[in-house]
Amino acid sequence: QVQLVESGGGLVQAGGSLRLSCAASGRYAMGWFRQAPGKDGEFVATIDWCGFSTKYVDSVKGRFTIYRDNAKNTVYLQMNSLKPEDTAVYSCAAGGDTDKFDYWGQGTQVTVSS
Repeated sequence: QVQLVESGGGLVQAGGSLRLSCAASGRYAMGWFRQAPGKDGEFVATIDWCGFSTKYVDSVKGRFTIYRDNAKNTVYLQMNSLKPEDTAVYSCAAGGDTDKFDYWGQGTQVTVSS
């Protein structure tokens, strides 16, 4: 069983930045997903084990960056130019590849005020 531990959520004003972290042991592709109140969950960003291949949902391209430090077994989501519509619970996930995630964290709340 893979344990994922997220951190870094919080309250920020629109235009601000936050960095989320997710610690996970093992060789996994990683991803960040989010779910806003009353809405379906959505994929935000994924990264392969090597860190060479990344994908983003269109709404965050140019604002969010996913990257990893495998020496620290940690994946990060740097979020800049945050918007109120980015408000959601953000969860990290791990899996064998970026199309299939088997393990999920508990989530961390990100709230962007206008």
